[in-house]
Amino acid sequence: MTTEAKSSSRERLLEAAATLTYRDGVGIGVDALCKAAGVSKRSMYQLFESKGELLAASLEERAAAYVTTLLPARDDDRPPRERILHVFRQMESQAGEPDFQGCRYLVVQIELKDQGHPASRVAHRVKENLAAFFRAEAERGGASDPGLLARQLMLIFDGASARAGIRADTATGLIAPTVTVLLDAAGMH
Repeated sequence: MTTEAKSSSRERLLEAAATLTYRDGVGIGVDALCKAAGVSKRSMYQLFESKGELLAASLEERAAAYVTTLLPARDDDRPPRERILHVFRQMESQAGEPDFQGCRYLVVQIELKDQGHPASRVAHRVKENLAAFFRAEAERGGASDPGLLARQLMLIFDGASARAGIRADTATGLIAPTVTVLLDAAGMH
């Protein structure tokens, strides 16, 4: 297999893994992934050690775009309170998309259960980075307990994402007021 063919097969497998596992869950079979990518199982196993490694690579590849879409830019000079609210506005916007199934990183952690799974480790790191962002902004904004506020914000983020993903509720008009109450209670400015 040429380097170009390997690269193309790899990209197709990563895309198939992202699309199918988000839509159908991490239990999707190797056969279905390979069929969607137009790649043989043999080729898949030449490129990835296992389906778990493929899923982890797919999540890793999308992490930067996820962060860029969700978080404000580093040079965004809005106050910490507004930077935190930005994240929830972005999530609310994503939750309004017709194919939204919840935060893909939370979904993977819930479905896999095994925290040692390669994809779980990637998902955990992405979620920890979001919590670290909340904590840093809470510290900058003078929150009385930045660690607690970060945990509360993660609870709101993950809960709202999950409920929107299963169509149990809409995020519109619910998230920002809830987050605002938490920010006020924490003394954020």
